[in-house]
Amino acid sequence: MIDFHRIQIENKEEYEKILLSSPTRGCEYSFSNLYFWGRQQIAFLDGCVAFFAHFNGFSVYPYPIGPGDRRAVLEKIMDDAAQRGIPCRICCISPADREELEAWFPGKFFFRTGRDNFDYVYDINDLADLKGRKFQRKRNHVNRFRAMHPDFTVEPITRDNQEIAQALTKQWYADRMERDPNGDYLLEEVALNRAFSQYEALGMDGLLLYCDGKAVAMTMGSRMSQDTVDVHFEKALEDVDGAYAAINCEFARHIRLEHPEILYLNREDDLGIEGLRKAKLSYNPHHMLEKYWAYLEEDIDAP
Repeated sequence: MIDFHRIQIENKEEYEKILLSSPTRGCEYSFSNLYFWGRQQIAFLDGCVAFFAHFNGFSVYPYPIGPGDRRAVLEKIMDDAAQRGIPCRICCISPADREELEAWFPGKFFFRTGRDNFDYVYDINDLADLKGRKFQRKRNHVNRFRAMHPDFTVEPITRDNQEIAQALTKQWYADRMERDPNGDYLLEEVALNRAFSQYEALGMDGLLLYCDGKAVAMTMGSRMSQDTVDVHFEKALEDVDGAYAAINCEFARHIRLEHPEILYLNREDDLGIEGLRKAKLSYNPHHMLEKYWAYLEEDIDAP
C-alpha cells in the first residue's frame, strides 16, 4: 500500500513547490485546507503528490498533482484501493484531468460531475471595486454600511490582535448555535482553530473589520497558486447589516494592495446549500472550477 501520512507544517515548502508549478487546482489542494481540515493524507511519489482523504463517510483519492509520472501514480492508487479492499474513487478531477485519465485508461472509469463542489472564482478587481450595473446592488449595500458606520476601520490579523479575531469567531459560533441548535459546526470550528494556531507558519492573510471600536467581521485566506488566493473563512456578526459585504470588499482591496500579482479570489464551493449558492452567484464569479468524480467500472456496484 502507499505510505500515506497526515500533512505536516514541515511539508509546506516541498508541497507548494509542486502545487504552485501545477495547473490551477480546486480549493481542496490548498496546503492550508489540507492542513487544518485534518482528514487528508499525502504521499510524495514519482515526482508527484498522491492524496488519500475521507469525505462524507467515503474514502477517496483526489487526483494526483505534479510534473512527474502521474500515470504511474494513478496505477499505484488503483493498487492501493484494491489492497485496502475499498472502491477506487478519484475526486477533484478537472476537465483536463478527465481527458488525461480517459486517454491513459480508456473505458476503465465511469465519470460524474460534482456541481456542488465547483469552486467560485472571482476577479479581484470586481470584488474590490464593485463597478458596473451587475454589482449595483452589492455596491449599494457596501455604501450603506459605510454611511451607517463612517468610523469603521480594518486591520490585518496579526499576533497582536489574533485573540480579538478568535473571540469574534467564538461569538459567531455561539450565536449560530443559538439560532440553529442542530447545526453541525464542530469540524469547521476545529479547522478554524488550527488555522489560528499555525497562522504565520501557514502563510495566512486575514483582515478584521471594526465598527465603533468593536470587531464585527473577519476573514482569512492563503495563496493557492501564482495568481490566486483561497478565502477559507469569513465570519460577521449577523446583527451588523452589511458587515459581510464590507469585509468581502475590504479583503479584496487588502490583497490587491499587498499582493498585486494576485488576479483572483477563490471563494470555494457551495456544498449544494441553496442559500450559499445564491449568495456566491450574486457576486458574479469570473468563472467556475469544474470538478468530476471517477469510479472504476468494476467498482460501480461496490458499497
